[in-house]
Formats: sequence, structure tokens, C-alpha cells
Amino acid sequence: MTLTKRDKAIIKDLNRFRVMDRDSIAELHFKGLKNPRYASNNVLLRLIREDQIQRSTAFVPYVYFGPEVSMKKNSAKIGHFLAIVNVYKEILQLGELETFLVEPKYGRKGECAEPDIFCQYRKTNFFIEVQRTLYSEKQMNEKLDRYVDLFNSKIMADPFPHVLILSDQRYAIDGTYPFRILQAPSFTQFLQMLQPKTQPTAPIQSEIKSNLKMKTN
Repeated sequence: MTLTKRDKAIIKDLNRFRVMDRDSIAELHFKGLKNPRYASNNVLLRLIREDQIQRSTAFVPYVYFGPEVSMKKNSAKIGHFLAIVNVYKEILQLGELETFLVEPKYGRKGECAEPDIFCQYRKTNFFIEVQRTLYSEKQMNEKLDRYVDLFNSKIMADPFPHVLILSDQRYAIDGTYPFRILQAPSFTQFLQMLQPKTQPTAPIQSEIKSNLKMKTN
């Protein structure tokens, strides 16, 4: 069997994001076609028959897994990874997304922060926490303390990324941190919070620094 360029791109994304729903695959890889969902269904079905990918029918639309992913078909983490995919699609539509890593690992497991996302958008680095469940104050402080450990480890080159918490819940962040902590319900709303507005090509870094009125905790 010969995989097409699109087949390989789909499999690469499935391995990167761990799991994706049919509609997201259609949006990212079949954009511009007359019927993206129909086209994606046909390709995904073929890839399943060729044992290139896996599928779970426990969700509507169905969700798909890459060949390198070992995850239960009803895993509680599926919703979390689908939320990460949605953040990716959102930022991609905003433009100038240079890097997007899903759950990158820094240092030994359990010793430093394990962000949901590392991305570079408009020349600015972010660690993004996609917070779908409500954390207690203690849990959030422990999570942020791990970012302090990562900061102190010097694994990350300067400047240290901003930590952006995407959640409908706004957390009361106690203490002083050696990096910027930002909160918003979505990445789009985060950008809308930045004042003053600058040209779309300007680095976000300068917008954050110049906005003295912006609430960061």
C-alpha cells in the first residue's frame, strides 16, 4: 500500500495530538473541498482498513488515534486532548503560529512542569494550560510551583515562556512568580485583552509589557 502525502499528514497529526475527532481532521486536512466531512470519512475508513490508524465509535463524531498512540478507546483524557486540538485550530486561524508542541517533556517526569502546550505565536513563547476541570487553590499553586522548578532548572532558554491558563474559571494566584501568569477563557479572548492594540505582525511580548492595566493574576 502507498500512503499519500495527505495520509501521512493525517497520521502525523494523530500521533502529535494523540486523538482527533473527524470534524477536526476534515477542517485541517480537507479544507477547500466541496464536502470535507464526506471526503475525510472515505480517507479515514481506508486508513482503518489498512491498519494505519485506530478509531473509537464511543464518540460522535468518531475519534481517531495514531499508530504510535496507546490509549484506551474510552479514556477520560480523550476530552482533554480534543480540547488541545481546538486550541490549535483557534490559534492557527489567528495566524503566525510558529511552533505548537503537545505535552512537551522537560527534565525528569514529575520533577518539573508538564504543560499541555508549548507554542510560539507572534514571536512570543507560551506554556498553555488547557483547564477543563476545576482545580482547587492548592492544586493550582502546586502546578505553578512546578513551573518555578522548571524556571530554576535553566532548561528553558531566556526569556522564560509566559504561562497562559485557558479556563472559564479565573484563579486567585497567590505569591510572586519569576514569569508572567495570564488567564483567559480562550486564546482569542486573551488577545482581545491586550491593550493597546498594535499591528498584527508586532510581537505579543511588547504588548504584554506595555499594558500596565492588564490583570495577570
